[in-house]
Amino acid sequence: MILYPAIDLKDGQAVRLVHGDMDQTTVFNDDPAAQAKEFVAAGCEWLHLVDLNGAFAGEPVNAAPVEAILKACPVPAQLGGGIRDMATIERWIDKGLARVILGTVAVENPDLVREAAREFPGKVAVGLDARNGFVATKGWAEETDVQVTDLAKSFEDAGIAAIIYTDILRDGAMKGPNIDATEALARAVDIPVIASGGVSSMSDLLALKATGVISGAISGRALYDGAIDLKAALGVLKG
Repeated sequence: MILYPAIDLKDGQAVRLVHGDMDQTTVFNDDPAAQAKEFVAAGCEWLHLVDLNGAFAGEPVNAAPVEAILKACPVPAQLGGGIRDMATIERWIDKGLARVILGTVAVENPDLVREAAREFPGKVAVGLDARNGFVATKGWAEETDVQVTDLAKSFEDAGIAAIIYTDILRDGAMKGPNIDATEALARAVDIPVIASGGVSSMSDLLALKATGVISGAISGRALYDGAIDLKAALGVLKG
């Protein structure tokens, strides 16, 4: 199971939100590229980046810090937030991004997801952000009546690289991930599922790994707060 350290970008800084609320922001580093290099030095194999402003604006806002991270770090990175057309997808992949994460457009324009997955094999993931089992879009600001599992199943034949499943009510709250819901989703589809939201301890990581079906986990606040030691966690998960 791969552990993805998260760098959430707001106004050019590395931050964490609580429950996706832009008004509940904690700044952890004014230099996101320096933060990324710390994670790489600890041995991470991937980076998970989110353009929070972009998720609300519907277009990239924190492009400069993302590009700085891509230039500074040799490990692959995935990015979500404000990526809603082919031109933006192509631009990010040309700049060296390993994987784009499509969230809002997965609901509003699923044909774009399919087109992008065909055009860029292995480089397109779908971000399914859920509140009480239903997908939320536009930076989690808008609720839908679309169930997570139904939407995930609709992409079974699309060739996407992964599904990133975030339980919004767990995100940034340090209360543990929704393991049952994440495992159920992973068992319902053949697409690799990455858990996000609330991953706050080694026991959380081990519980996710123990399911045998969850391919990765994203953690942010716990790494910044020291609740999870990244280097030790990576060693345990590899073992």
